[in-house]
Amino acid sequence: MTTRTLLLTALAMLAFAGNSILCRIALRDTAIDPASFTGLRIVAGALTLGVMLRLGKSGPLSGDWFSAFALFVYAAAFSFAYIGLDAGAGALLLFGAVQLSMLAWGLLQGERFSAGQVAGLLLALSGLMILLLPGSTAPALDSAMLMLLSGVAWGVYSLRGRGTANPLASTAGNFIRAVPFAALLCLVLLGQQQWDRMGAIYAILSGAVTSGIGYAIWYAAMPGLAAIQAASVQLSVPLLTATAGALLLGEAMTATLMLSGAAILGGIALVLTIRHRG
Repeated sequence: MTTRTLLLTALAMLAFAGNSILCRIALRDTAIDPASFTGLRIVAGALTLGVMLRLGKSGPLSGDWFSAFALFVYAAAFSFAYIGLDAGAGALLLFGAVQLSMLAWGLLQGERFSAGQVAGLLLALSGLMILLLPGSTAPALDSAMLMLLSGVAWGVYSLRGRGTANPLASTAGNFIRAVPFAALLCLVLLGQQQWDRMGAIYAILSGAVTSGIGYAIWYAAMPGLAAIQAASVQLSVPLLTATAGALLLGEAMTATLMLSGAAILGGIALVLTIRHRG
C-alpha cells in the first residue's frame, strides 16, 4: 500500500466516522429534526458530488432509481436511529449490519462458507445479541432496529454499486435521484419539522464534506486496495466513532459496547480473512 493510498484511506475512514458524530451532535444538541437533517444532507451531497463531477469532467451522470431509494433509506433510517443511540453504538450496529448483509447475500448466491467462516458469522451475531440484550446499557430497541435497517440498505447500495465503471458519476446520480424521496419525507412530516442554524450547518457538513467529499476520497483510495483490505479497513470506523464520541460528546465506552464490538468486528474480520485466503 502506497503512502498516498494510506493517507486517502485514513481520511475516508475519518469522514465515515464523522457522519455519525455530526448526526449525533445535531440531533442531540440542536433543534433540527431527523427528516430535515436527512433532506439537507442528501441535497448538500447531491450538489457537492454534482459540482465535483462537472469540474472533474468525469462523464455524464449514471446510477439508477433503485440504488437511489436504497441510499435514501440508509440516510433516513440513520438519522431517525440517532435520536436514541450513542455515536459508537450506532456506528457498530451500522457497519455490523452492512458487512453481515453483504455476507448473507453471498450465501444466498451460492457461496459456500468454511467451518471457520461460519464460526466468524456466529461470533458476529452473538456480538449483536450482546449489544441488544435488555439492560441498563442497551440501546433503545426501536433506534437499534432503524440502524440495522440503515446498515442493510447501505449493504444493498454497496452490492449494486460493485463494478461500477464510474463510481463518482454513479454516486452523484444516485444522490440527485434521492432528493425527491427526501423531499417527500419532509413533506409528510412537515408539521414536525424544526430548524436552527447549527443543526442546518451540521447537516450540510455531513452531506457535503463527510458524505460527498468523503465518498470521493474513498473512491480515489480503492484502486490501491485489495478487496480484503477495502472490506476490513471499514471495520475501524466503529472504533474511531466510539473514541470520538467519548472525547467529543462525553459518551461512555461501556464494557458491553467493547465486548460486543470485539465480537462483531472480530467475527467479520475472521470471515473476510478466511475468504481472502481461500
